[in-house]
Amino acid sequence: MSLQELQKTIDYEFTKPDLLLEALTHPSMAHEKGHENHHNQRLEFLGDAVLQLMLTDRIFKLHPDLPEGKLTQIRAHLANRHSLYHRARAINLGAHLLLGKGEEGSGGRERLSNLADAYESLLGAIYLDGGVRAARAFVHKQFADEFKRSNPATPQHNPKGQLQELLQARSPANPSYRVIHESGPDHSKYFEAIVEWEGREIGRGSGSSKKQAEAAAALAALGNMQAEEKTQPA
Repeated sequence: MSLQELQKTIDYEFTKPDLLLEALTHPSMAHEKGHENHHNQRLEFLGDAVLQLMLTDRIFKLHPDLPEGKLTQIRAHLANRHSLYHRARAINLGAHLLLGKGEEGSGGRERLSNLADAYESLLGAIYLDGGVRAARAFVHKQFADEFKRSNPATPQHNPKGQLQELLQARSPANPSYRVIHESGPDHSKYFEAIVEWEGREIGRGSGSSKKQAEAAAALAALGNMQAEEKTQPA
C-alpha cells in the first residue's frame, strides 16, 4: 500500500519518511531482515506517552469542573487498547504494516496488539517529525467526536459487547457467563460470576446484581486479554 495514501488519510505528510517506515515496521520484519532494533517498539513507547499527555491536556481544559477520578476515567476510556485498535482499523493502518512472513501468515494485519501498537508508534513518529503541534492536531482530529460529546464523564461502556466483538474476531465460539457464588440478604445481595470461552475461564468479577457481576467478569477478561496481547512474542 502507498505510504502517500496513508499520509493523505491521516492528513499529515512526513518530512522524514523514514520515521513513518519505522512506525510501520513490526519486530517480525526487523528480525527477518537482521535489523533487530529497526522496528516500531521504541516509537510505540514514545507514542503512548504523547497520547496520554495530549488526551490529558485536552480533557483537563474541556472539563474544568470534573474531579481527577472522572478525568482519569475519560482518559482510560479513550486510550484503552481496544479503542486504539478500532482507530487503527478506521485509517486502514493494518494494510500498511511491514510484517514478517510468519506474522503475515497468521493474520498479523488484524491482530489487536499489532494495530494498537502501530497506532501509538504512528503518533510517536508524528511527534518526532512535526513536534507537539503536529501531534496535538492529530490527536484532536482523531478524537474529535469523543471530545464533542456532552457527557464524556459517563462514556458508553459495554464490556460484554466489547468482549463478544473481540472474541468473534478470533473464533466463532461465544463466551458464556456463570454465577458461581451468591450471598447476602435480599436487600443486599452479592454475586460472583465468571466468563468462560473455549472451555476455560477468562475472567471473573463481582457485583450487587448478576448483571453487574457479569459485566465485571467481562471487563476483567478484556484486561486479561490485553495483558496477554502485550506480552506475546513478536
